[in-house]
Amino acid sequence: MNRPLRVIISGGGTGGHVFPAISIAQELRKTAPDTDILFVGAEGRIEVEKVPAAGFPIEVLPVRGFDRKRLWKNFAVLLHLWKSMRKAGKIVRRFTPNVVVGVGGYASGPVVRTAGKMGIPVLIQEQNSYAGVTNRLLAAKASVICVAYEGMEKYFPKEKIVLTGNPVREEIVNSKITREEALTFFKIPRNASVILVLGGSLGAGTINKAVLKALDTLSQHSVFLIWQTGRYYYEEILDKVKGKNKPNVLIRDFIHRMDMAYAASTVIISRAGAGTISELAVVGKPVILVPSLNVAEDHQTKNAMALVKNNAAGMVSDNEAEASLMGYVLGLLGDPVRMKKLSENLKKMARPYASGDIVKKIMDLTDDNHE
Repeated sequence: MNRPLRVIISGGGTGGHVFPAISIAQELRKTAPDTDILFVGAEGRIEVEKVPAAGFPIEVLPVRGFDRKRLWKNFAVLLHLWKSMRKAGKIVRRFTPNVVVGVGGYASGPVVRTAGKMGIPVLIQEQNSYAGVTNRLLAAKASVICVAYEGMEKYFPKEKIVLTGNPVREEIVNSKITREEALTFFKIPRNASVILVLGGSLGAGTINKAVLKALDTLSQHSVFLIWQTGRYYYEEILDKVKGKNKPNVLIRDFIHRMDMAYAASTVIISRAGAGTISELAVVGKPVILVPSLNVAEDHQTKNAMALVKNNAAGMVSDNEAEASLMGYVLGLLGDPVRMKKLSENLKKMARPYASGDIVKKIMDLTDDNHE
């Protein structure tokens, strides 16, 4: 009798790595309900909270990222890497997975390297249009590399690449919510254009400053603002808008019903993380991207440009956002032809069933390694 399938999913550090990983795990459970799944993440990172909340076990490594500006601090990083390699070896030998999935981020390296040395099949999932350092270094160990963008041959061996897209949350893919239902949910007038502002779970300082600066201007237009400030900025924003005329502004630190927010929106302002972009493509609303500068190798700008060159999104640089972002948005709202074209082109880039396609590749790898 075959034992249940056993899969390790390693990586994390940011929501852009963790949420796709959770989506893959959930799809695995749907496909093969008795699958034994173990996450391996990094100490103190977002996966430590989000993975158990999704119902999966996790073990953590003391691995940390390299400090590229203060090189003298990397002795401690190397020590933590050595400890992480040793712990990863113990975890893999104890769990005996049929396959290891690496989603990028600090913890992916030690686990994928260990699996490669032990002859365990490895699947890497690369979310960005500009491949991360960890995944590029691990490509030689991988049997399959699932990517979200065309043209990834410049980073990975062509024969290993499979274009799957990035996993998107099931509630977004399968949402049947109408715009009327969403407007009622948020108590928004039916005739209002709705600007949805997203800066990620922690928020985005530049986007928040741009919105704050434009509140008086927005009050002169028939628009409603759903504004996710991020928990880091929430209290500060509430304090700054006190006394301002803001009847058409809904401010939240975090939007729990993102399916409702997407359905209500007319146009969306967002950062350009790979997972977010994949979700926005499924939603198919006109989008203005403001890439974060505080990411490795400026990959958010590269993600955004992959859409801009296909006329599937607008883009305002972080440096220009405070001065021009809201003017750009109001101009777009006044141009229904351009809005329609952006929406149509963005929908063409959607890959709503990426999780299922990735799981098929995992199952293919396990066929010869599942006793």
